[in-house]
Amino acid sequence: MAGDARESTEMKEQRRRERQSGMWMNDRANKADVNNQVNALDNHDGSFGVCGWVLVLFSLLLTIITLPVSIWMCIKIVKEYERAIIFRLGRILRGGAKGPGLFFILPCTDSLINVDMRTITFDIPPQEVLTKDSVTVSVDGVVYYRVQNATLAVANITNADAATRLLAQTTLRNVLGTKNLAEILSDREEIAHSMQCTLDDATDDWGIKVERVEIKDVKLPQQLQRAMAAEAEASREARAKVIAAEGEMNASRALKEASLVIAESPSGLQLRYLQTLNTIAAEKNSTIIFPLPMDMMQAFMKR
Repeated sequence: MAGDARESTEMKEQRRRERQSGMWMNDRANKADVNNQVNALDNHDGSFGVCGWVLVLFSLLLTIITLPVSIWMCIKIVKEYERAIIFRLGRILRGGAKGPGLFFILPCTDSLINVDMRTITFDIPPQEVLTKDSVTVSVDGVVYYRVQNATLAVANITNADAATRLLAQTTLRNVLGTKNLAEILSDREEIAHSMQCTLDDATDDWGIKVERVEIKDVKLPQQLQRAMAAEAEASREARAKVIAAEGEMNASRALKEASLVIAESPSGLQLRYLQTLNTIAAEKNSTIIFPLPMDMMQAFMKR
């Protein structure tokens, strides 16, 4: 038993190391792809064409003419936990996300999108999943994620939050569909880790970093719960009967040894009898039964 437990522990540790090494390689590849995309967005030539520059100069001139009224439309403030993506004539300005702090934009040609960089949490709605051993269970969870790259979160996807929520639901279904009921009930940490890796790989192109995934609750059908409860109760009763039988066997052995000791000394039986009477009298009983030896009764019967 100890050898099997040691082997299972070593196998789990080996699988954990393999997952970590695989995650490290995937992270390096994904980071390289993300960096290439960010560089492509940040290092474009920034050319707006002749018409574009004319519009920019006209917007700047209009801003100067309408000072100081236009200054309130040109100054934007980005908070510490936010980043700003500035579009000029539909193109992201060189340098990508700006912030935090104070910025100057042109009212007519520039538009500003603020991206929250704080960690966001959401609940995965309960999902009805058919496990590998054909058992229907309802599982829900919680996901923690944050925007890692504001430029990708704005340029590569329409709504990163909604997409992450939908992807978390489908990932939960796909992961649980490959597990049986015993693995779902016992290996929640491994399932959550697998979901986190899958979500993190899928959302790298969106600039999203999935920090943590947790399985909240696993709901079983009522019939299955009653069947499992009956099985557990039967198992407990079987163990109780075995323990009671072992106790009876030990007690019989002890009584046998005690009888052998008393047989060696007849006065020991009388002392045991007196001790029993003392115990009965201490309990304040109104009736005390005195057992008489059969030898004494046989003497009276002969007369």
